[in-house]
Amino acid sequence: MNQDPAADQEATAADQEAAATHHEAADQEASAYLRTTMPFTGMIGAEAVTATAEEVRLRLPWSDTLCTAGGILHGGALMALADSAGAWCAFLNVPAGAGTTTIESKTNFFRAVRAGAVEAIARPLHVGRTTIVVDTELRDADRRLVARTSQTQAVLDPR
Repeated sequence: MNQDPAADQEATAADQEAAATHHEAADQEASAYLRTTMPFTGMIGAEAVTATAEEVRLRLPWSDTLCTAGGILHGGALMALADSAGAWCAFLNVPAGAGTTTIESKTNFFRAVRAGAVEAIARPLHVGRTTIVVDTELRDADRRLVARTSQTQAVLDPR
């Protein structure tokens, strides 16, 4: 437990808000945009929940086609979800006409996913002129932290 009661209350409020949004319906218009701009997300079944410059939330329902032995959601599927959420978050923070591409990504895995869905919550940590750093949490249906990804996106000038 944190020694600062205000920090504990803030963390609890953030956890409650995150839990409430984990069960939100997918945004069909945003999901269509996601699958048009990143077709691979359609192949794995990812859906958009919200997408703003401050936060992008994508969800990936568990599917046996995305699993390893024992019905465990494949780490590559989780990394693809995190990369997609982080890339969209970065893109929403670049100047008009600019693009972005992942130049570095690191994922730590904490627990297996055997059912339900995983939600990726991507938030910018640093928005600079040439790079954007995004932190993405992946949480299971019970809001437990499954994995955390930190990635750096290069800002691509319009050509």
